[in-house]
Amino acid sequence: MTDYLGLLRLDGRVALVTGGGAGIGRATCQALAQAGAHVAVADIDQAAADRVAQEIGRGEAHRLDVADEAEVAAVVDAIVDRHRRIDVLVNNAGLGGRIATIELPTERWRQVHAVNLDGSFFCARAVGRHMLAAGRGAVVNLASIMGLVGGGHYPNLAYHSAKGALVNFTRALACEWAAAGVRVNAVAPTFARTRLTEPLLADAEMAERLLRDTPMGRFVEPEEVAAAILFLASDAARMITGVTLPVDGGWTAR
Repeated sequence: MTDYLGLLRLDGRVALVTGGGAGIGRATCQALAQAGAHVAVADIDQAAADRVAQEIGRGEAHRLDVADEAEVAAVVDAIVDRHRRIDVLVNNAGLGGRIATIELPTERWRQVHAVNLDGSFFCARAVGRHMLAAGRGAVVNLASIMGLVGGGHYPNLAYHSAKGALVNFTRALACEWAAAGVRVNAVAPTFARTRLTEPLLADAEMAERLLRDTPMGRFVEPEEVAAAILFLASDAARMITGVTLPVDGGWTAR
């Protein structure tokens, strides 16, 4: 009989989570560690990464700016030198840009894409070399409902375009790496109360409008997104690749 719960276990595997110091990243580190993985917690905030690594008790902390190609290569090399492998990559580091398009500075446009899209590419390329050589691995990208729809209650063009690109990035990379045994998927969360959304959701009127557009009538919890990431990273999803899974309370089903 198949051990279905056992398929969710990650015992003996090494995972790298970017933006792991808070919010969805922190919850993902907790979920992967509870499933048995050794987790490399990477964050631009070294202190935050240190705290999460200590919390999970099954990890290590790395300071990482994912938009810095050289830093990404150095951190990945350090993890592989120590553990000889990386089995799971979660591209979680992200940045928003809620500014009207005609007022959006070019620097901010580039920064949002550098973190959300370039960072995912840098990490996937660096880790992918090792996964392809091993003939196994799982990449989970953090997209967003804003990568699946064009409309919203506020202008956010840089974020929409970066997350939309990440959805097709996921499909393309999944097709490229499937035959080598490496799966690539994404999750697309709705609004969660994290540092990224705190200023937005502090506006009671805006929060109410967003909830009205969510059929389940509530915001997502970071732990709920982390559970979806764990599933996609595990052998329970071993025949799933190229998928972007909404974790959105029905937002994209409207």
